[in-house]
Amino acid sequence: MKTTISSIIIVVSVMLFGCGRAKATDEILDMLTKRAVQGDADAQFNLAVMFVDGRSVTQDDTEAVNWASKAAEQGDVDAQFFLGWMYAKGRGVTQDDTEAVNWYRKAAEQKNADAQFGLGWMYAKGRGVTQDYAEAVKWYRKTAERGHAVAQKNLADLYAKGRGVTQDDTEAVNWYRKAAEQGHHSAQHNLGVVYDQGLFGVPQDYAMAYAWYDVSAASGNEYAKKNRANIIESLSPSQIEKGQSLAEDISDRIQKRKQAAEAE
Repeated sequence: MKTTISSIIIVVSVMLFGCGRAKATDEILDMLTKRAVQGDADAQFNLAVMFVDGRSVTQDDTEAVNWASKAAEQGDVDAQFFLGWMYAKGRGVTQDDTEAVNWYRKAAEQKNADAQFGLGWMYAKGRGVTQDYAEAVKWYRKTAERGHAVAQKNLADLYAKGRGVTQDDTEAVNWYRKAAEQGHHSAQHNLGVVYDQGLFGVPQDYAMAYAWYDVSAASGNEYAKKNRANIIESLSPSQIEKGQSLAEDISDRIQKRKQAAEAE
């Protein structure tokens, strides 16, 4: 089980009850550093997070990479993903897509959902690897099935365009809906377009289109705002009322799902 910064803070705070904040922070950092130097992968990764965030230490990407590398070399899956991300962004190291793919793959093979998404994205974009939509589908699917909303939306895009997989309208709508129900505003907008234009074999439904545009717009999606404004001109008062009611139902459903996930 990963030892988190918060759990360490709780333990040390109890040990140092009555001490000042500055002293407690120093004690936490000292304890983490000692454990990290001794080879504790959890401590090494936690130090990496502290340095990249500038949490209780001076922000330092190079130090973050240094400690993440030590943990990643020991097989720490979170550190492997972290290191891949740092290489992809060129933070603390020279930007290197090949190294990013290397570390994403190590973490992805250990079933890290974010790494699986990252590897799928690299294959889709042809960064660090030869572009291969079939591989992108493979890795997106692994994490999409575990509930990764962005992977679900990207997988839907590939099904809609028939890239790396046989074009499939039903699957495209299915994955757009899964992502939309998790609050992904771009997927919500796309679902609005599907209902607005009657795409992918879905019956045209202006009230439902309005609902998804409205939910997406509430998250700040500018395309959804424009499409909602366009569609409202052709809706009757009863259709608008129905669309607003549907939007409220969708928003409530999404909120309950988020609350349930946070409670787990």
